[in-house]
Amino acid sequence: MSPRHDTVLLDVDGTLVDTTYHHALAWARAFRSLDVDVPLWEVHRAIGMGGDKLVAAVAGDEVERQCGDDLRQRWLEEYEPLRAEVLPLPGAADLVRLLKDKGFRVALASSGKPQHTEQAVELLGIGDLLDAVTTSEETSESKPEPSIPETALKKAGGTSAIMVGDSTFDIEAAARMHAPCVGVRTGGFGVDELEEAGAVLVADDPRALLTADWDALAVAEAPKPS
Repeated sequence: MSPRHDTVLLDVDGTLVDTTYHHALAWARAFRSLDVDVPLWEVHRAIGMGGDKLVAAVAGDEVERQCGDDLRQRWLEEYEPLRAEVLPLPGAADLVRLLKDKGFRVALASSGKPQHTEQAVELLGIGDLLDAVTTSEETSESKPEPSIPETALKKAGGTSAIMVGDSTFDIEAAARMHAPCVGVRTGGFGVDELEEAGAVLVADDPRALLTADWDALAVAEAPKPS
């Protein structure tokens, strides 16, 4: 049997708070403001990776070279008024409490900006339950690179982790640090996509994970990284 994972790493946007489509809309508006033609559905498919990678992923390397920083600034500006509409996902705060009750260290491993993650923590009321919070500002590369979850695990003082995320990018980042990942459908990815990416379990939302077998998940094995 595999050694027990002592830490659960939680993605934030699309996993604990319902922000995936807010970010997709903000990015789409940012591209449009600079006359970059990117369909909204393609933007949505890239939500989950960090902004340092998203521009090139959906619009190409040349757009990244020419106006990547301007697009990221415009995204921040477009997202700001949408923040007032952000709500927690069902069961998110209860999931954090459950994990603490089961003896796990709990850390946030977010590709988002610090101010966005801070807002999520306040909305959920979980600040006193977290062992660590990591955002895009603390690492050189965002998901699907493993820098963010690796940093979160180290900050939490854990030795081995299981991750919970809403995108294939979360699953890939976890696999690259040899961690299994539970997928939730709240980011818009299908069950088949999350399973094919290597999720050890797929649930509809955080609330569905309240009845998951966390003793079994605590010894789950990581898939091989792609």
